[in-house]
Amino acid sequence: MMFGGHGGGWHGGAGGMGDWRGRGGLDDEDRGDLYNHQVVKRLYPYLKEHLGMFALAVTLMLVYTATNVATPWLIAHTLDRYVFSGKDLAGLNRAAILLVVIVLSNVIANYVYLRVLGKISQQVLYKLRTTMFDHLQALSVPFFDRNEVGRIMSRVMSDVNQLQEFLPTLTLTLGDLISLVGIVAVMLLMDLKLALVAFTVIPFLLLIMAVWQKYARTAFIRVRYAISIVNSRLQQNISGVRVVQSFNREELNLRQFDTVNRDHLDANLSAIRLAAILMPTVEVLTAIALALVILVGGAMVLNGELLAGALIGFVLYVQRFFDPIRSLTMQYTQFQRAMTAGQRIFELLDVKPEVVDRPDAPVMPPINGEIVYDHITFEYIKDRPVLQDVNLHIKPGQTVALVGQTGAGKSTMVSLAARFYDVTQGRITVDGYDLREVTRESLAGQMGMVLQEPFLYSVSVADNIRFRHTDAPLDKVMEAARAVGAHDFILRMEHGYDTVLHERGGNLSLGQRQLISFARAVLASPRILILDEATANIDTFTEVLIQRALKELLKDRTAIVIAHRLSTIQNADMIVVLEKGRIVDTGTHDQLLERSPIYSRLYSLNFQDKPVESAPAPEDVGRVRARPTLA
Repeated sequence: MMFGGHGGGWHGGAGGMGDWRGRGGLDDEDRGDLYNHQVVKRLYPYLKEHLGMFALAVTLMLVYTATNVATPWLIAHTLDRYVFSGKDLAGLNRAAILLVVIVLSNVIANYVYLRVLGKISQQVLYKLRTTMFDHLQALSVPFFDRNEVGRIMSRVMSDVNQLQEFLPTLTLTLGDLISLVGIVAVMLLMDLKLALVAFTVIPFLLLIMAVWQKYARTAFIRVRYAISIVNSRLQQNISGVRVVQSFNREELNLRQFDTVNRDHLDANLSAIRLAAILMPTVEVLTAIALALVILVGGAMVLNGELLAGALIGFVLYVQRFFDPIRSLTMQYTQFQRAMTAGQRIFELLDVKPEVVDRPDAPVMPPINGEIVYDHITFEYIKDRPVLQDVNLHIKPGQTVALVGQTGAGKSTMVSLAARFYDVTQGRITVDGYDLREVTRESLAGQMGMVLQEPFLYSVSVADNIRFRHTDAPLDKVMEAARAVGAHDFILRMEHGYDTVLHERGGNLSLGQRQLISFARAVLASPRILILDEATANIDTFTEVLIQRALKELLKDRTAIVIAHRLSTIQNADMIVVLEKGRIVDTGTHDQLLERSPIYSRLYSLNFQDKPVESAPAPEDVGRVRARPTLA
């Protein structure tokens, strides 16, 4: 259980983390493959349960295509047989009725086909997004260290949206190919000579299309890469807006965003120019083909070699002949983008969690809370150890404080205890069980963590306190809030415990948010509690409330605390001094002051104030008061 949020300095251990992000991360390079069998194969399980509806959609598409191909022939036949050859009003009426039936069939088939296909596509995307969300929750913390949130979001949202074009494009491509074959066959059957005249422009069209596709592929890949960068920068600036404003960096960020945004603009303008070139070119070739058909066909009509209705039908077929070609051109790029999106999606789904349970791992039984670090070494980056040969025995019910300079390895120690990572060498045991030998879920269910920056959801205050324990009654929630001194300020909110919080608890002060996260811990009642600088950002008065609550909360529980305040240091059963990834001393506050130069220096630099002894008034809870902190 994690009761706070993302803490600062998680990966600032010895050895540094500055160059780790990106190593082994997701590949954002677009491949541009027109067809990838593996993507289609991987999509099949999502489509399998909708095969009946998909078959219906394909059938309706074939009806739509057939009626499209048949319409010009029917018009030509009607004109030659019932109009130009003499007066046959009854035959003309029958042909008109048949034409109306064909047109209605065309419209109805197209409407139902689009509805059915759209429903299938959305169902597939719904299941795919759910699968991706579930997969992301199962991935280990190192994956999120290496990949920016904006890029992950791009996979889940933008790429899945792009993939929704796959089924429509697939069926439309099939329909256009059938339509093209049908039109060519009918034209050849109607008149071979005139058909060959119409087809004289095809070699020029193929040449133009080949050249265009070469440039279009590069242009569309550039567009996708550019929007990925824009999304990443946008996410970073929105998430870090408080830091941006506090350092008055808005103008610089705007210039940097303008640079990547202009790259995206240039990429889109380039793609638009290419698209604008293609359509007029196809229209010119269509006009040339029409002119040739009318010129040659007109001469054939005058010479009695061709009926006038057939000529009109040919003209209609020439116009329709280029429609599927134009459509196929556009579908080429859509299909290409869909294949690329599919590759990126399944690349993400293929990422394996790095911290996994062994197949036969047993469930951790109810624990007492004994923790042993047994000669552990840990590396974020190979051959750059963050912790080196660390040995530490924490007895059940002990409160142990970790102190040291930034980068000493404090947060790494608690991350390993929570099994966010597996140790590189040695082992960590809880009640004698190696953490790698039991299921992580059974361990997490008996362990809680409160981080420096509390993370709250946009739900009610009560639901934020319940967190994982969604069935906890309101009286238990209120009892937990009273224990940490949060009950009074919650009641003063507009709807009390039913007040819906803004994003990340924006309608609460930082101290109030932290009190909510402590109330979560009280309600969950874990056997082992980890406090990763959980009191670093709260005011002095709120700290008094929390310290009082901790006396009850930590009773008979094991606690590992990254020390940030003097009160935490003084109340700890044991203080562990870390430097450069090693434990250099352990003892009580008084013992370390006497014998540890490192601890004495840290204390003299950071702990020269005195804890507040008097309880704050309720209206003072949440005020911000500066206080020296331990790095």
